[in-house]
Amino acid sequence: MGVGTPANILEAIARGVDMFDCVMPTRNGRNGMLFTREGIINIRNLRWKDDFSPIDEGMGTYVDTAFSKAYLRHLFIANEMLGAQIASIHNLSFYLWLVKEARCRIEEGNFASWKNSMVKKLTTRL
Repeated sequence: MGVGTPANILEAIARGVDMFDCVMPTRNGRNGMLFTREGIINIRNLRWKDDFSPIDEGMGTYVDTAFSKAYLRHLFIANEMLGAQIASIHNLSFYLWLVKEARCRIEEGNFASWKNSMVKKLTTRL
């Protein structure tokens, strides 16, 4: 299906789509683009050089708690394959979180308002 970005997935869910197939989390991860709950990160940017905070605070996955943005940036700049692996795992975990959260919001009855606020965040470049 090749849906794409997190914002695309939320829009598709709003229209009743309930199955997705997308290479974007791993392809973009391998190239240093991370999807987070606060927006999109290009980990190669100098901005992350001294940022020792977790990749996505509060996500709770191993890669989000064990590795900092600064370390991940170092791996990408040094062309270490581990950087692409960590970024891909993070992005896949983020996509899983996104659809699980969407399901919870549908069950709670506040999906539309949550989706609108999330789309603004998810399309922001940090």
